[in-house]
Amino acid sequence: MSAPTLRPPSPAVPSRPAPAPLRPSGLTWTVLRLHRAALIVWVAALLVAGAVLAWMYVIAPDAGVAGGPCATPPVDGLPDCATVDAMTTDDIYNAGLDLVATALTYLMLPVAAWAGAALIGRELESGTAQLAWTQSVSPVRWLAAKLAVPAVLLTAGTTAAVLLHVWVRRDGNGNLLGAWYDSDIYLSIGPTAVAYALAGLALGALAGLVLRKALPAAGAAFAVTLALSYLIQALRPSLWPTTTTTGRTALDLPPDVLVLEHGVVTSDGRRIGNDLACVGSGTQAQIRACMKNSRLSDFWATVHPESHFWPLQLVESGVLLAVAGAATAAAFTLLRRRTA
Repeated sequence: MSAPTLRPPSPAVPSRPAPAPLRPSGLTWTVLRLHRAALIVWVAALLVAGAVLAWMYVIAPDAGVAGGPCATPPVDGLPDCATVDAMTTDDIYNAGLDLVATALTYLMLPVAAWAGAALIGRELESGTAQLAWTQSVSPVRWLAAKLAVPAVLLTAGTTAAVLLHVWVRRDGNGNLLGAWYDSDIYLSIGPTAVAYALAGLALGALAGLVLRKALPAAGAAFAVTLALSYLIQALRPSLWPTTTTTGRTALDLPPDVLVLEHGVVTSDGRRIGNDLACVGSGTQAQIRACMKNSRLSDFWATVHPESHFWPLQLVESGVLLAVAGAATAAAFTLLRRRTA
């Protein structure tokens, strides 16, 4: 009987490693882990804002009744005034919307302070940034990640909050919602809220690079961003051409029109601002007689109608994004010079 043939053992097939879970890696993951406290606060703030706005949406019909007309005794479908006066739904509704609008309006201030102190200033002060630059991470990549990650999170979160705020304010009840040109409302229902947040981030990062200490950078970023917001607010009416109306329409303007200046026109064609002589003279005949005796020929008003909302928003957002871009470019230029 022949001996059995010995076969060489078959080579072992190497096992494939299990796929890594999908999650941020590299500098992105480092930024998220290092600033996870700020991330948790940001997510919590968005959840609170979303919950408040959802509740405002639910109570909006009752708030409209509480803030609307009434009659005693109730007639023609109008509720009893005693019942309406006892309701506080409109106060709660206004308070909730004002809270969210104010938070969105001044979001750039804490963002700027945080960017100057924690995002940049503290790492330069403690030497953490310099250590990262020795670990095959260039200063430019380090700063790019530091700015890109919070910029994406701020843009996404602020946009969602603004869209939800606009959705809640859908019914257009001016008695409850306020005018579109009110500063807090204006900044919380358009793209300027996102632009302000990004400008605050860029200015804070620049302050951190210039001062390289957490507390001074936070204070400087806060002050510069606050000054920017006041400057833009003062210049806002001039960001888009105004409309001038004359005649009786200059006196009977709707509440959704932002009146910048008004006055009278004399018989020789001169305009006198902030003067509405003869307006309270009674009937139309009395007003005409008063104007004739005062040698006035017409009324005029310079206004921004509601149709100017989007042009003003887009121009202001463009200015803020230009500021953010200039601050970002200055930050990279300064970093290159210092780390050459």
